Amino acid sequence: VSSMFGKPRAGGERPPQSPLAECNVAILGCPGAGKSALTVKFLTKRFISEYDPNLEDTYASEELVDQQPVLLKVMDTADQDGPGNCERYLRWASAFLVVYSIEDRKSFEGCQRYLEILARHVRGCQRRCPVLLLGNKLDMEQYRQVPAAEGMSLATRFGCLFYEVSACQDFAGVQHVFHEAVREVRRQAEGNPPIRPLFITEEHSCPVVATPVALPTRHGLASCTFNTLSTVNYKEIPSVAQAKLVTVKSSRAQSKRKAPTLTLLKGFKIF
Repeated sequence: VSSMFGKPRAGGERPPQSPLAECNVAILGCPGAGKSALTVKFLTKRFISEYDPNLEDTYASEELVDQQPVLLKVMDTADQDGPGNCERYLRWASAFLVVYSIEDRKSFEGCQRYLEILARHVRGCQRRCPVLLLGNKLDMEQYRQVPAAEGMSLATRFGCLFYEVSACQDFAGVQHVFHEAVREVRRQAEGNPPIRPLFITEEHSCPVVATPVALPTRHGLASCTFNTLSTVNYKEIPSVAQAKLVTVKSSRAQSKRKAPTLTLLKGFKIF
């Protein structure tokens, strides 16, 4: 897996002794669920129409979540044959975003395999990893095969947060999901219990307050502690409006675009 990480925004230089807090998020799911589309939407606010589903890469973007800066690293995984070789992201990630397409029941069924693997991983480690279940392609509502209630039920079963968004249309919703992953990691690091389950669609753009749910111990997603993300306060917070030059490499074309503080390297064709 090749990875290239973003640099601090202009005007937001930090002293070497104050490293930026980091959060690693792995995007999991069956091919065609929209993992790459979600990743690029979050990083560039654009929707991709063509990409190589066999390519896997890691990206980074400096984000401001609840007035606290964080270097958010995103691994867009490519498991063509299911979650067989998963050690590469199980050890790396601070949180997991498991994605399915609401118009593809097979992708939803595949999510359960990922959730079961994550549950076994958490039971065998010494840290608690937040997991978010995401139904993508909400813009294809007329072709829906997976009711929202089924997604909510699966999320509750494994103790996950649950969302439905559209990578094609809904940047705010996509951004909220990634930022909520950071919040979950911070809650774990601070020893605060997460609020779950949480269900948000485009019709519910504001978070709803949910009561804590007793999670099934047989799945184990809530059975371990997690303490890897440290928070650092800086005197100068970078401006969101400032941008860096981004190089996008594609098998068909190469182009340069501006996007908020990230370095992107993958077989994407962005419009």
